Amino acid sequence: MQIGVVTLFPNFFEPIVNGSILGRAQSKGLVKIRVHDLWDYVPSGERADDAPYGGGPGMVLRLDPLIACLEALLGSNLGVPEGCEVVVPSPSGPRFDQAAAKHMARLDRLILVCGHYEAIDERFFKLVKSTELSLGDFVLTGGEIAALAFVDAAVRLLPGAISPESLRAESFAQQGLDWPHFTRPAVFRGLAVPDALLSGDHARIQAWREASARERTATKRPDLLPKP
Repeated sequence: MQIGVVTLFPNFFEPIVNGSILGRAQSKGLVKIRVHDLWDYVPSGERADDAPYGGGPGMVLRLDPLIACLEALLGSNLGVPEGCEVVVPSPSGPRFDQAAAKHMARLDRLILVCGHYEAIDERFFKLVKSTELSLGDFVLTGGEIAALAFVDAAVRLLPGAISPESLRAESFAQQGLDWPHFTRPAVFRGLAVPDALLSGDHARIQAWREASARERTATKRPDLLPKP
């Protein structure tokens, strides 16, 4: 899988995409993540943003450097080939979830375009076939944090990125939350680990985990439960 991130702030990504699971996935050859500095496509001495036509607060990310960068990635016709998607983090899109992460993980190539300032020039969406995705109903300074969340959620699903056992046990893997986790010491300030987890009985442990996951989902995220 190839992932490209278009941003005005490449230094935001470098230490994170090269560490932990993302770094190991790249070392294994499972994914190649490249960060594209949008400033490389801004004419010398000019700004990456400008005031909005019609007035109003904030600044709008200019179209010319964005399109120049996408032409370098996709070709002059801006054609998005099969197996590739261009995604723009945006509150205008549907909410990103585990299903969207699984879809991304099946792609051959993913290009994330990070907006900043007030907005991206709307004509971008007329010129480039792209999908808008929202991290949630709240405001961020730019698309970088959302893009990083998308990358992390997708890459960890690639075969070999983490163990299959870990994936199966995670929240949302079975349309619900994960069970509670505990480690040493067995008792801390009067709080004890559940007896089932200390029993050594694998069937009892699994039954406790499944029941606890259901209870946790019903209590904390009932919206994830199957509708009657």
